[in-house]
Amino acid sequence: MLPFKLVYHDGYDLNLGAHVFPSKKYKMIRDRLVADGFARPEDFVAPEPATDDDLLLVHQRGWIARLKNGTLDYLELVKLEIPYSHKMVEAFWLAAGGTTLAARLALKDGVGFNIGGGFHHAFPGHGEGFCAIHDVAVAIRKLQREKMIERAMVVDCDVHDGNGTAAIFSGDATVFTLSMHQFNNYPSIKPASNIDVDLEDGVGDAEYLEKLGDALGRATREFRPELMMYVAGADPYREDQLGGLSLTLEGLKARDKLVFEAARAGRAAVAVTLAGGYARQVEDTVTIHANTAKAAAESMGA
Repeated sequence: MLPFKLVYHDGYDLNLGAHVFPSKKYKMIRDRLVADGFARPEDFVAPEPATDDDLLLVHQRGWIARLKNGTLDYLELVKLEIPYSHKMVEAFWLAAGGTTLAARLALKDGVGFNIGGGFHHAFPGHGEGFCAIHDVAVAIRKLQREKMIERAMVVDCDVHDGNGTAAIFSGDATVFTLSMHQFNNYPSIKPASNIDVDLEDGVGDAEYLEKLGDALGRATREFRPELMMYVAGADPYREDQLGGLSLTLEGLKARDKLVFEAARAGRAAVAVTLAGGYARQVEDTVTIHANTAKAAAESMGA
């Protein structure tokens, strides 16, 4: 049995149809982990959807109502960049519940792993870039309100800047944000994180890992989190359709190991969310995400 739980729900699929974001990947990751003999059915736990009150810890009431009621205007839909459906809305509520559950489990077991989430482009009053609800921010605020944690750190290794995260936690001394991203990529406006690592196009394994190690060292020296939220995007991969970096499968797993080692060295629990991944072959995206789970287990000696 794994030393941590894998949080998963069939409802994570956003039902996007023929879209560059393969939201069918969540079930594929679950199935891959079972097929590889890494996980058994009892290693998975299903989340409950977040409540509206949970979401109000981060989001504006009007945005939540428009999402639920299907009354987004044209510009809101254009900015969101995914087709609207009630299944899509349900998936975001579930992802927020799943990330909150993963964070709770991380505090109990050392690691919590959500096979979903990481929707870091969502803002309090609107969605962007496939992200409608900021599940990571909801989880942090929920645990802070319940006095389970005081200090959290977001380590965002998606190829795209964590603009929603930076905006939500700007000026908040209880949450430290680190975003490591390709500079010449979405979004065009990048609010400042506590640490931004702006990478040039085409950066490969060696340079990426060196800069990540330096950033993690600086972050953990400056800020001692009780909980680290790891946004483990698969899109720094060299075959990603929406990325322009050149990491290999091996480099991405080494990235994961660096993050887990930093959390362990800082005695922080770590909760994982998966964020983006748009490889030309969806199986590569599934492999990258599955490898993150395997790196987590290896970091715990499993």
